[in-house]
Amino acid sequence: MRIEFKSSFKRSLKSLRSFTREECAKEVVKKFILALENKDPISSGFGLTKLKKNYYEIRSGLCDRIMFRKQKDLIEFVLVGDHNDIRRFLKFI
Repeated sequence: MRIEFKSSFKRSLKSLRSFTREECAKEVVKKFILALENKDPISSGFGLTKLKKNYYEIRSGLCDRIMFRKQKDLIEFVLVGDHNDIRRFLKFI
């Protein structure tokens, strides 16, 4: 399985309002990738939700969400933001 981080993901990660939120998002992504690589069952703690087509989100704290797109053997991390950021992004796909 290949993992990619889109430029939109990197920009949105840097735009989080605090260093703590940015580090929390990075940690959640690391744990999620590790679970995928080990083929572990995805725990409910991630709050994995299918959004639209092949787009999904996982939770990173109370407000922040991490959106990714899953294709055959590729996972692309697309965006980090709150519920409204994710919603706005989905309007354009």
